[in-house]
Parts: sequence; structure tokens; C-alpha cells
Amino acid sequence: MARLFFYYASMNAGKSTHLLQADFNYRERGMATMLWTAALDARRFAGVAQGEGPAVVSRIGLFAPARAFGEDTDIFAAFAETHAARPLACVLVDEAQFLSSAQVRQLARIVDDADVPVLCYGLRTDFRGALFAGSAELLALADELVELKAVCHCGRKATMNLRLGEGGAAVHEGAQTEIGGNERYLALCRRHFAAALAREATG
Repeated sequence: MARLFFYYASMNAGKSTHLLQADFNYRERGMATMLWTAALDARRFAGVAQGEGPAVVSRIGLFAPARAFGEDTDIFAAFAETHAARPLACVLVDEAQFLSSAQVRQLARIVDDADVPVLCYGLRTDFRGALFAGSAELLALADELVELKAVCHCGRKATMNLRLGEGGAAVHEGAQTEIGGNERYLALCRRHFAAALAREATG
């Protein structure tokens, strides 16, 4: 029986690498898959060895072409059209924190109505420690919640994503979504996340 999975972690935990390995396992056995990534993350659209276009790209250099979802994308409709032409064995979603609540429900419908497993990978919280809308809905609806481990510089499990400003200063305020990599975010344990924000607040 198919299930909806949510693999979550802070940044640099290998979420995209894990997704690509799962996708490879299906395709190696001759099964068709459908990959999705967020349209707003333009970094995933360029510099891919096989040409430009939407792709799931890991920090260790692995990649695979994907479809891009925006806030108005009907994922279930796209799935249904493809699945009718060639049965899909799995749907995999990177950057799942950027899904809307409605899109998460569409993914649940794929599981429940088509009996196709859906594997979602994303951040749980933003730079303020608040849930993303997509992550909140996945935490509510997913059949399986799996935490992937990243490591803070102290050796503890990193669960928080600190946003960095000029000179590496911790950022307290701003838009929830601001695309960036290691130059913009730092994965920390809760203790060092709080300490970094407190240090910046006191000047």
C-alpha cells in the first residue's frame, strides 16, 4: 500500500542526494518516476551537465531532470496525465517546503487514489525557526516522517537554519523565502542558533 513520506532536515543534510538515490533505485528496475522541484529556486535550472532546465541537483554533483512547480501548479493533474500514458512507480519532490497546502493535499491524493508512493524532501523550518506552509501540511498529513541528520559545528544534530547577512552576521528579519546556499545559510543545533541570534541582537 502506497504511503506519503516527508524526509525533513536542516540544510546540508543530503536531502537531494537521498532523493536522487531513491529515484535511481526505481529507474534501475525499469520503473518510471516523476521528479519535481521548486520553480523559484533558479539555481536548480542552470549549470547542469545535461543542459539547462529544471533539475534536482545535489551538493555532491548528482542531478536529474525534474518538473518545476510554482504556486499555481496542479501536481495531481500533471501526474494523472503522465500516469495514464505510462504508469508511474513513484513521485519524488525536492524543496517540498515550498509546496502550498493544496499541493500537499494533491500529493496525498496521488497516494490514496492512485496507490503510488510519494517521497517529499525539504526543510522543516525557516531562518526564524517557523514552519514553512508546505512542511506544516506534510507534518500533518504524511504517513511517514523521516528526519535526516545534519551536524552542527559542535557535533550536535543541526536542526535550525541560520540566515547570514553581510560579514556573516545572523539575520533576524526578512522574507521567509530567500534562496541561497552555504554563503547565505548555516545549519546549527538549537543551542548555537539561539546563541547566534542573541549575540547579534545585543550587538
